[in-house]
Amino acid sequence: MGFQQAAIKVENEKEFEELKGSISRAFGQDKVEQLLKRVRRNGNRVRDLESALAKGVFEQVDDILAKSGKTARGLYEALALSDQAQMREFYLSKVETVDAELRHKFKKLFQYY
Repeated sequence: MGFQQAAIKVENEKEFEELKGSISRAFGQDKVEQLLKRVRRNGNRVRDLESALAKGVFEQVDDILAKSGKTARGLYEALALSDQAQMREFYLSKVETVDAELRHKFKKLFQYY
């Protein structure tokens, strides 16, 4: 039997879904390279969600979030601590979906140190 994630109820569903949607769109095939370029430009590592939020990376990549007048950081900070942990886990799972070609092109972003 493989790993099965425990189901933890999301407390702030509206903010959670908005941020999750923004992250999903940023990792879409048409946006992921732009996202990686923004992360690199800011001098961050791709696995560091908090620094990406602080630099406004998602607002720069996701037009829907930018037009909403909200910030990814604001949505993240509105989440309960358990929701933030689930969001970090979701983000890291999206990082792992980046294809090998882009991982190679942006290999410094994917290094652990």
